[in-house]
Amino acid sequence: MVTRRELERQERQRLAPYAILAAASRGRVHREPEHPYRTCFQRDRDRIVHSTAFRRLEYKTQVFVIHEGDYYRTRLTHTLEVVQIARSVARALRLNEDVVEAIALAHDLGHGPFGHAGQDTLQQLMRDHGGFDHNLQALRIVEHLEERYPGFRGLNLTWEVRQGLNKHQSLPAPPDDAARHPSLEAQVVDIADEIAYDNHDLDDGLTSGLLAEDLLQRAELWRTVRREVTKRHPGMRAELRKYQVIRHLINLEVTDLLAESHRRLQRSHVDSAEAARACAEPIVAFSHELVSRRAPLKQILWDELYHHYKVVRMADKAHRTLTALFETYIAKPAQLPNTSRARLKTEDPYRVVCDYLAGMTDRYASDEYRKLFLV
Repeated sequence: MVTRRELERQERQRLAPYAILAAASRGRVHREPEHPYRTCFQRDRDRIVHSTAFRRLEYKTQVFVIHEGDYYRTRLTHTLEVVQIARSVARALRLNEDVVEAIALAHDLGHGPFGHAGQDTLQQLMRDHGGFDHNLQALRIVEHLEERYPGFRGLNLTWEVRQGLNKHQSLPAPPDDAARHPSLEAQVVDIADEIAYDNHDLDDGLTSGLLAEDLLQRAELWRTVRREVTKRHPGMRAELRKYQVIRHLINLEVTDLLAESHRRLQRSHVDSAEAARACAEPIVAFSHELVSRRAPLKQILWDELYHHYKVVRMADKAHRTLTALFETYIAKPAQLPNTSRARLKTEDPYRVVCDYLAGMTDRYASDEYRKLFLV
């Protein structure tokens, strides 16, 4: 049987010098015995998958709310797509796939209901009460809100995975830590997230009919890839061509990412995970050429999909729903469930209500609104 120690030995032999090693982890806030046949990062991954917040991702959406159709991406399907891309990149760069998988699985846990609109609303509602940031909320969930163990709150994840979830400030670290950037594993997840949501928003936008391919033809990158796909497969029907173009776009972006990241690794001569985090610039990145080529497509998404009148209408409805729920729970906290009411004795009521709203799925938030105001 392959034991944890054997897995750690294999990591030392297989991974690059700049990869995170399980045997060198900074550990957990609460000390726990090591598992006999799983590394610490594999345990983190498993804890995230079994969490309540992870299950709720199935009914949280990104652009289209849940009742608009069951074929659009949800936070859960997006998360799985990010995991797939991130693991492929990590494997090619000889990084720790277990760390990458754990961070990718947890990276969207902090998002509230109703996609981008819900996030914007929570930011507005909490503007004078400590703010709201979905990255910090994900960290809050795994450190405080999940309750599954008798000895501590949260999931007690390793420092490396928690640091990978926190994009804006560092977790407590040794005084000699010279880090300027997240770990390479966290950088991989960040870029994989961007690749996934850009391309799959293109897919959902075309499927919904809110994006017309004529608009995308304005972007040189789309035109080039579409021309290559059409040349390889002439006479292909439009629906199949759409999937093939997006597939080739993802492949082109991942290939560029690997080539540029490899160039930066060679140029920087990093020989440890700490040295990689201390570099002046991020290591995992697109080439400057591809950043320029992607910009027009991203602008089309911004102008034509995210600001399409039907999406704006959904966003406005989401804003009204969350605002009404927030104001009602603040004014009459007795309407909160028992678990949230119990926290009011020791925690700020605005944060308690925000946590409750952020944990809702699209469906649950809509049902609560209907029960409070329409029935």
